[in-house]
Amino acid sequence: IEIPGGHEVAGEIVEVGNKVDDTRIGDRVAIETIGQGLNCKNCWFCRHGEFIHCSNKASNEGGGFAQYIKRRADGCYPLGENMDWRDGALVEPLAVSVHGIRRGRMNSGDTVVVLGSGTIGLTTVAAARALGAGKIFVTARHKHQAELAKLLGADEALTPDDPLLKEAVLDATEGRGADITLETVGGNSGDTIHQSLDITRHIGRIVILGCFFTPVPIDFLRCHVREHDIITSICYSILDGKHDYEVAIDLMNSGRVDLKNMVTHKFALSDIQRGFEIASNKGSGSIKVQIHQ
Repeated sequence: IEIPGGHEVAGEIVEVGNKVDDTRIGDRVAIETIGQGLNCKNCWFCRHGEFIHCSNKASNEGGGFAQYIKRRADGCYPLGENMDWRDGALVEPLAVSVHGIRRGRMNSGDTVVVLGSGTIGLTTVAAARALGAGKIFVTARHKHQAELAKLLGADEALTPDDPLLKEAVLDATEGRGADITLETVGGNSGDTIHQSLDITRHIGRIVILGCFFTPVPIDFLRCHVREHDIITSICYSILDGKHDYEVAIDLMNSGRVDLKNMVTHKFALSDIQRGFEIASNKGSGSIKVQIHQ
């Protein structure tokens, strides 16, 4: 059965079930569709706020590429009064980055390297800056990505294969390396994993946000002798009593994170195919393409 995709979703509540407070009708919300939006509420993972790992998820009924969707009320997070629909649909990727930074235990003043300047790379730069990072380095393949990364808080943006990246990180840290590196590229190559090992200091942290679709070799002896913490991070959860969506919304509503410039193109739902074509062609200057009703 084909169902609509789309998990970076914001919308207005137009109808509620019998057990939901009807005063929520009219609320503008960011919708956590794939974890809390499908959770059973009863398993060990749900009881600990790790909804994405729910042992008994409900069937997926479709995502945001539709006029209407249905989801659990407890996965709908109200947008702040200073947020528009562009912001609302960016809560999800920002929450992914917030989750990675929180799982990676980034400390105030840490030297941070973000590998990649796609959506998650850029939101990671913004989140790291807002949450107290020191110097931030980022890699970007395209000029327009590098420019936006700097606007969002990166101190230096270099191409992925620039040999000056490691030199710049070492110069900024008295030769130690990055306190925390966040890999956001994924794919089929282990290049960014190896790069993470190379530029992260001894007893530093490496957070893997990118999804790797084939096995990649890792030099575990090097990790071992350098005592790297390698932390994988997927989606979002409740950490320290607060959901990553709530943190993301607070950052955006307060103005500490402004992602509006990420949205380079907007299309109507009826023209969604054109949106996909623009998004897949970086020569178009696209960064974030959104579908609006």
